[in-house]
Amino acid sequence: MANFLIERTVPLPLDEAWRRITRWQRHGDAVPLTVVGVVPPGPTREGTLVVARSGVGVLAFDDPMEVTVWQPPADGGTGLCRLEKRGRVVLGWAELEVRPGPGGRSRVVWREEIRVRFVPSAFDAVVRRSSRYVFGRALNRLLRQA
Repeated sequence: MANFLIERTVPLPLDEAWRRITRWQRHGDAVPLTVVGVVPPGPTREGTLVVARSGVGVLAFDDPMEVTVWQPPADGGTGLCRLEKRGRVVLGWAELEVRPGPGGRSRVVWREEIRVRFVPSAFDAVVRRSSRYVFGRALNRLLRQA
């Protein structure tokens, strides 16, 4: 398993930072070669399935993730979403958190534990670095887009 952590402080209110990082279809715009769908469509809640389809042609695969914790920020408090990866290729979990930051800004934290089936643990460092890079850029893009 490869674990990584990405943190950003942004000049956004908590609810806006939350909205930007939990618009699932927008993740597909931010991650190369990926399209994201949500089942059932509509407001996210515990039990919602977020499916990222990544790759090209026969090399594409689905990365289904079930929302197991859905706690939007309320009354200036922390918001937390936990996704459990339920696929045959990518395993692990991801947590997206927004909390109050300095000077009225928001602190956004992306934690993830990822394992790619058929990739030996000797490559965990490569998976960690590449995941941090790809998802760090995706998080930057999500937070910049209104």
